[in-house]
Amino acid sequence: MVVGAARAVAGIEVVEFSEPQLRERYQGLIAELRCPKCQNQNLADSNSPISIDLRNEVRKLLEQGLSDGEIKQQLVARYSEFILYRPAVNANTALLWGLPPALLLLGAMVLVLLRRRSQPRPAAAESADLQQRVEALLQQHSEEQQR
Repeated sequence: MVVGAARAVAGIEVVEFSEPQLRERYQGLIAELRCPKCQNQNLADSNSPISIDLRNEVRKLLEQGLSDGEIKQQLVARYSEFILYRPAVNANTALLWGLPPALLLLGAMVLVLLRRRSQPRPAAAESADLQQRVEALLQQHSEEQQR
């Protein structure tokens, strides 16, 4: 049990910063950046060699005084917008952002149309027959009222 705990502690990465606020920015950035190898993990959760290198790169860039936006720009230039979990809305990502709502709207429209089609509608002949019967009943009722 002690060996298991020692292994768990050994896997924790300790990162030192010159200023305490850099640690918060670092944690936020590595949570927002995607591991290029793992694809479905952020840099904070991944232990792949590339993630470790990128975490070190983010730490160095923070220490150099770069803003979060500048750090993201450098990483996007190197790894494309894939590295961002939330890419910016622009001409390149418009389909990525617009397709889900468009598909949802299209699906709702298809459901409405299918539902309308499945509801029985009176045929033209049935409708005319019904109209004649209603008129006959109304005429009979008005004759009874006159008597």
